Amino acid sequence: MAQKQIFIETKNNVLLLSTDTKNSLVSNYFGEKIINSNEYASVAGLDKFKPGSDDLYNKREAYVASGSINLLEPALSVTHADGNKSTVLTFKSVTETKIDDNRKLTSIRLEDAKYKFVVTLNYLTYYNEDVIEQWAEFRHNESGNVILNKYASANLTLAGKKFFLKNQYSSAMREMRSEEQQLLHGIRTLDSKLGTRNNLLHSSSFMISINERSSEDTGEVIAGSLAWTGNFKLDFETFDDYYLRITAGINNFSSNYTLKPKEQFVTPKFIYTYSKSGKGLASRNLHNWARTYQILDGKGQRSTLLNNWETTYFDFNDEKLNALIQDTKNLGVDVFLLDDGWFGNKYPRNGATSGLGDWDFNKQKLKGGISALGKEATKNGVKFGIWLEPEMVNPKSELYEKHPDWIVRQPGREEYYMRNQLVLDLTNKAVQDFIFNVVDQTFQQVPELAFIKWDCNSLIYNAHSPTLKNQDHFYIEYVNGLNKVLERIRKKYPKTPMMLCAGGGSRVDYGALKYFTEFWPSDNTNPFDRIFIQWEYSYYFPSIAVDNHVTDMGRQSIKFKTDVAMMGKLGYDVRVNELSKDDLAFSKNAIRDYNEFKQTVWHGQQFRLQNPYENDVASISYVDSSKNECVVFSYYMATRNATRQAIPIKMKGLNPQVLYKIQEVSLYPNMRSPIDSTKTYSGDFLMKVGFNPEVNDRRTSVVLKVTATK
Repeated sequence: MAQKQIFIETKNNVLLLSTDTKNSLVSNYFGEKIINSNEYASVAGLDKFKPGSDDLYNKREAYVASGSINLLEPALSVTHADGNKSTVLTFKSVTETKIDDNRKLTSIRLEDAKYKFVVTLNYLTYYNEDVIEQWAEFRHNESGNVILNKYASANLTLAGKKFFLKNQYSSAMREMRSEEQQLLHGIRTLDSKLGTRNNLLHSSSFMISINERSSEDTGEVIAGSLAWTGNFKLDFETFDDYYLRITAGINNFSSNYTLKPKEQFVTPKFIYTYSKSGKGLASRNLHNWARTYQILDGKGQRSTLLNNWETTYFDFNDEKLNALIQDTKNLGVDVFLLDDGWFGNKYPRNGATSGLGDWDFNKQKLKGGISALGKEATKNGVKFGIWLEPEMVNPKSELYEKHPDWIVRQPGREEYYMRNQLVLDLTNKAVQDFIFNVVDQTFQQVPELAFIKWDCNSLIYNAHSPTLKNQDHFYIEYVNGLNKVLERIRKKYPKTPMMLCAGGGSRVDYGALKYFTEFWPSDNTNPFDRIFIQWEYSYYFPSIAVDNHVTDMGRQSIKFKTDVAMMGKLGYDVRVNELSKDDLAFSKNAIRDYNEFKQTVWHGQQFRLQNPYENDVASISYVDSSKNECVVFSYYMATRNATRQAIPIKMKGLNPQVLYKIQEVSLYPNMRSPIDSTKTYSGDFLMKVGFNPEVNDRRTSVVLKVTATK
């Protein structure tokens, strides 16, 4: 029986930890709360291990250290000051701190008494959101330096008959491709060793279904995400037939960390939630937490924008840009965004091979500089935004010539360029100051600057810092350096919206979104592909954080493109002056419609109604907190000769006792809707019977606004 029990509780769930007879901290239970709290005392006695297996698996320790009796994958591996690699952690104390009515921090102190090595496990609960943040802190008082060989943020042990992992893998233009598989014997690892663009190959977010494959509304699900903008590692190890241990944290690849006596090392946070009602609830838990506590200004507003990139690429001047500012006003969006190509003089940024790092405006293209463009935007009643890629440098640049010691590269080896770029060494304080000053000086030139698109296009090859004394610290200190820059920017410019971009969606994690208001999901803006990409991001990230643009990519109608982009934060990369009369009229009206319902999309509860993989029509909805308004997006996905949505789509999240009217919005000029907007339906009817949006091969996208009658 347990000696001491520790409850990590949220509104509906509990993580139960306890000490055993040897004073080890073990994990007993994670799931839905038990009604009779007295019965928690019986939980520890229900674990039945095979004879002899107790030693092999080191029970169900809450945080597993290596070098003693645990022979499976550890969370912690340490080389102590005397060279010994054995760590045995025992429980010492627990402290509970109430932050406010919704948040409580539980800190559990574990020690290896032989080595005076201390691990503090932190559990920050968000009661109403049913979300837990977990991280670890390390400190020691040994006679010399300790080497942290592995230092995960968290172990999470789950019990069940079967486990199914849903994860997403990616490549350029093909982000967030989904796969779901049963975890059998051994370890399944998702990781990144890329340095930057940490999600280029794998997402650092995932879902685990317990006992059986979960659906949107049924089954037990754990959703998890690591808040770290660098190399990560997620291990999923089954053991003893009925258990799965998740180990999440920084990737220890080439990153043995030297910890001096009395210094402290803090891991990034692992965020997770439990749902007994399928993937949909797990997503909503994360969304609600993220909007309120993690994404910068997550409960605030966002701006629609027009980007010049696909209109001009690098070929522009004052006259062209001033015309685009006029187009921004005419279209009805909020911000004109000036993309790549506005800087560089000795080496003009007329293509991707030169100028990156030289952040003085190009005097040939912009006679009055970006300051004049900002004033022109203000004069026309729109806001001004700008593109930056301050972490990178072209070899053909003044910055490269002046500061070769600022560049990540191996001495004595040939430089390797990705997209004609090298990465600046953010472990270097001088580089951090330079990047902050790039942003700061941009604001000095354009005090009214209203948006920054922050790009990051290269991975870290030939990883080496010319100034860092311990190269094993490079990957960690790069991220720490980036975060220091972002902290400084946010201290001086706390509210300016910034888009997180990395050659598409290669850098999407909750560590970065602490500083950014939104992210760019993919350079693939074909709306058919984007439905799948945006669908997969929706499992972890709320729509207010997802930038979706209407572009020239794809052969679909501008209505289909716009309706797909409305699933998140709407923007445009189109040649407004080349739009047909009807396309322009539609776009202007669609933006007005979007402005009327965008609060529901950004801040409402999301319900995935029909997925695009198994259905001829994909459908997703957002319901506001009062349940008085719902917006439903439906898209024709059939690639064969299916003709229409044959049966009603059941809605979710409505008030069953309220009557609703349904109106089709985002209509193309002269398009007559078959939807009767005068008829009323109860929420009960719409959720049990459903409603047919009449999507077909001629009506390929439909946006419905469902409103409670007064």
